[in-house]
Amino acid sequence: MSHSPITTLDKNGDEITTVGFDRFGFDSRVPLDVLRSLYLRPHYVIHANEINDVKELDSEAAELQHAKFLQHHAAYQSKSIYHPDTQSISYTTLSRFPPVKLLPPGIRKRILVTGGAGFVGSHLVDRLMLLGHEVTVLDNFFTGSKTTVSHWVGHPNFELVRHDVVEPFMIECDQIYHLACPASPPHYQFNAVKTIKTSFMGTLNMLGLAKRTKARFLISSTSEVYGDPEVHPQTEEYWGHVNPIGPRACYDEGKRVAETLTYGFQRQDGVDVRVARIFNTYGPRMNPYDGRVVSNFIVQALKGEDMTVYGDGRQTRSFQYVHDLIDGLIALMNSNETRPVNIGNSDEFTIGEFAELVREIVEKVQDQDGDVRTRRVQIVYQPMPTDDPQKRRPDTTRAKESLGWQPRWTVRMGLEEMVRYYKAKMAEGSL
Repeated sequence: MSHSPITTLDKNGDEITTVGFDRFGFDSRVPLDVLRSLYLRPHYVIHANEINDVKELDSEAAELQHAKFLQHHAAYQSKSIYHPDTQSISYTTLSRFPPVKLLPPGIRKRILVTGGAGFVGSHLVDRLMLLGHEVTVLDNFFTGSKTTVSHWVGHPNFELVRHDVVEPFMIECDQIYHLACPASPPHYQFNAVKTIKTSFMGTLNMLGLAKRTKARFLISSTSEVYGDPEVHPQTEEYWGHVNPIGPRACYDEGKRVAETLTYGFQRQDGVDVRVARIFNTYGPRMNPYDGRVVSNFIVQALKGEDMTVYGDGRQTRSFQYVHDLIDGLIALMNSNETRPVNIGNSDEFTIGEFAELVREIVEKVQDQDGDVRTRRVQIVYQPMPTDDPQKRRPDTTRAKESLGWQPRWTVRMGLEEMVRYYKAKMAEGSL
């Protein structure tokens, strides 16, 4: 198999070699290949039946699926051994932590990330750790997983705490990224009372902590605060069109009240707050079974199953890649913008078009890797869920003007990376 590096091009056709920027006095630039080495490579890089063929664990067998993405970062990888015959895994710690920036105390920040073991949180943690900051992750692992941040456990700058934000938590910190809350419909509808309690009580507790420590506080709100919008695209000034008693209300109204609480603390107690309204985001480490459209489509196509589209496929979504979102969150946290800011990609797809694009990219990756398909995956249609929004697209003018932020990743580039991630998870036996 060829180990030539994969080239990633942005929307302008320029190669992406770093993510982040140096803005607002906060340098968030990180080499893309180092970041990729943390999530694109399988954890279980060696099959037990290959050990006899190699002299040592970090030799040729360790170059399995994603050598083409890593480019000299294999030294920082787990050397766990996967036993396919017994479906078992022999874990090991990382060989060595990836190099992190050495920051002087005046620049190094103590950063708390609630929900830091989740999909978005773990990517934010990777970035903040590589930048040299001290990071504490708070997570109750309801939807997050310890494996998303396990490669940092033991690092002197990192701490992982199992804790539910519904209960108070005390720590000294300079910045709080409050991401804790289940974000996919099957998860947040699983226990609706718990979801709204997390949104309200969790935010209340973290704002109280920010007030006491004088930390800057950023809450990850959501495009769901706009509900099923009657205005398109959605600007931050739009108040939304939400059913307060529907099945999605626990999340929609939970995030709306969390925003209310955030600005209450700003006005009443002078807490330094930021509100990010996040639109549909996808990327590696997304739970493959969380019911969201991107992960559903990719996993179904990779397994050779028909792809399920709900409704007639004409409803639209706009999808942003996770690295663009992390750039936006870090920019917002370190800027002076205190109004709500939409962070999303304004490239709009119908769900039907998107399903066809995913199928095309899965087939492209399979062809590159020499996989043989027995049949072409079909796209099938099923009834629409209750209160599912028909249109969703952000107006990101404020983010462009205030933060100098706009998405760099094309949907196609992000999807290809995500397909390779899920493909590797299937190869290693964990999907």
